Amino acid sequence: MSFNGKKLTRKRNGMLCGVCLGIADYLEMDVSAVRVLWAIFACFGVGILAYVAATFIMPLE
Repeated sequence: MSFNGKKLTRKRNGMLCGVCLGIADYLEMDVSAVRVLWAIFACFGVGILAYVAATFIMPLE
């Protein structure tokens, strides 16, 4: 995936697996906003499964 010449990758210095930090970098957003949105999705059960899937799908930086 490429958006403005960037690649979607997990970051090594992320909190858990670096998924939220990688998405925030890719979308040029604040990482806290991405984490809050992900937590909201996790409350509905979708976020946990999506996070685990993203951990295995997204390449490490």
